[in-house]
Amino acid sequence: MRKQLATLSLLVAWLCANGGLLDGVQVVAWARMFAGYAQTMPVAEALRTTFDPEKPCAMCLGVAAAKGASRQQLPVETERAAEKLILACQAETIFVIPQPPGRWPAALASAAPRRVEKVPVPPPRA
Repeated sequence: MRKQLATLSLLVAWLCANGGLLDGVQVVAWARMFAGYAQTMPVAEALRTTFDPEKPCAMCLGVAAAKGASRQQLPVETERAAEKLILACQAETIFVIPQPPGRWPAALASAAPRRVEKVPVPPPRA
C-alpha cells in the first residue's frame, strides 16, 4: 500500500510539473460541456459546440489562464535556441574503426607452437 501511494504521488507530481494536470482538467471540462449539450442537442451538434473556440466554459477559460501564466514563467532562451539549431544542422562526424589485417603477421606465425601428434578420436575421458 505504501509503495502504491508513493508511486501515485510521484505520478501526480510529475503531471503537475509537466503541465499534464491542466490537460486533464481540460478533458474534464470538455466532458462536462459535452454532457450538458448532449441533453438538449443532437450528438453531432453537441460535439461541434463543445469544441467551438467561440463558446468556452468557465473551466476552459481557467485552464487557458493557467497555461498562459505557466508560459510567462518560463525563461526565454533565444540565443541558445539558435545554437541548438546550428548544431542540429551540422553534418555528423563519421567515425571509422580500421579492421585488423586478415592474416597473422609472419613473425608471429613462425613463433607459434605447432602440434605434432594427431588429435585423438574420440577425445579421452577422465
